[in-house]
Amino acid sequence: MSSAKPASSPDAATEAPRATAKGSPSRTRWKVFVLLLGVVSLNYIDRGSVSVALPLITKDLHLTKEVTGFVLSAFFWTYALMQLPAGWLIDRFGPRKMAGGACVGWGIATGLTAGATGVGSLLAARLALGAVEAPVMPAGGKLNATWLAPKERGRGAVLMDGGAPLGSALGGIAISGLIAWTGSWRISFVVAGVVTVAVGFLALWFLRDTPREHRSVNDAEATYIEEAHAAEDAAAPCEDRPAKLRSYVRHRSFWGMCLGWMGFNGVFYGLLTWGPLYLSETKGFDIKSIGWSTLVIFGAGFVGELIGGWLSDTWRNRGGNTNTVLRTMMGTAGVAVMAGLLGVVLVPDALTAVLLLAGVLFFLRWAGLYWALPSTLGGRANAGVVGAAMNLSGNIAGIVTPIVVGFIVGGTGSYTWALLYFVGAGALFTVSSLVIDYSRRLVVR
Repeated sequence: MSSAKPASSPDAATEAPRATAKGSPSRTRWKVFVLLLGVVSLNYIDRGSVSVALPLITKDLHLTKEVTGFVLSAFFWTYALMQLPAGWLIDRFGPRKMAGGACVGWGIATGLTAGATGVGSLLAARLALGAVEAPVMPAGGKLNATWLAPKERGRGAVLMDGGAPLGSALGGIAISGLIAWTGSWRISFVVAGVVTVAVGFLALWFLRDTPREHRSVNDAEATYIEEAHAAEDAAAPCEDRPAKLRSYVRHRSFWGMCLGWMGFNGVFYGLLTWGPLYLSETKGFDIKSIGWSTLVIFGAGFVGELIGGWLSDTWRNRGGNTNTVLRTMMGTAGVAVMAGLLGVVLVPDALTAVLLLAGVLFFLRWAGLYWALPSTLGGRANAGVVGAAMNLSGNIAGIVTPIVVGFIVGGTGSYTWALLYFVGAGALFTVSSLVIDYSRRLVVR
């Protein structure tokens, strides 16, 4: 295997070169990521709509706690199963078609959820939703690799991934507002589905796989990005070429990435799926109060994610070592998450619980920086499949967590041990994040 000439330091690739083309670079790359923010926001509005409407759905369809756990988990069965196939398709056919097509597909699946008449049809709708949503996040990781200079990828990662808390926040208000306006949880799902399909067609129209393909990218912007990629490749220990996923499994950083994302999702998906019912049953919140509290909790996550991305890129651009920056940030976030969840266990006051959960989400969403890892560890050629492997690991937690919490709450009649389960997931995230080498591409054969 041939190797490129190494850089003088592991962080040399973060220093993007100046564009040599005439004129100021256009900023289309940031428009791409603003659009991805909107797409991912809709993703989480649609996948979280069942959780927001759960107090009504469980009553309408007569669901027990254990069955509810399986319904919430069902989405993740197919979502996780389709991750690796989606990553392969993204690397083969490009992220534009996969992200835009997925958005259209899950809009249709969301609308079909409105027709659920029992456990079987509700499970089928959730399984379909998980399958068609699978490509969107790995596709975003691929776009992060191909559209951004290394020094910009932290901001790009959290701008895209910020759609998760933003969609969860707005979804609470949007779905609860639609339910209140129409008097039907079913109609709210139809409306959400129609909007999502329209955004999917917008994404297909606007996105391109590479900057040179986009009509709004001028030569200066394209040159800036290409020269940054050339510098990155020169600093890498190996060529940026397609590799098989099994080539990565011998690396500690690969497993740290996968297990860290699993721990993160153990907390996030636990709060996303069971949080509204927890507030309803333990704090006495009605559907309107659930909507506003969800806005506060997940809105804090969105703000935290943007701040985390800005802090990471700013610190690194001012000379901070990549590993020092990211290990410090991930370690701080993990400790804050565990402390906040323990506080929710110990403090019974409803307002304090909401504020503590908002603090948990603020720091937890710093993990959005993980979406820069597929390009860092795998290079541009393998960012799709590496990102899919990471997301597969994370969504194993999505499968397990709703079921485990359902049995915990159903068996104990309390959410205390469920919250302690989230603390354990936070510990997995923290420890795993500290063993990753964030500074260099993995050598694969």
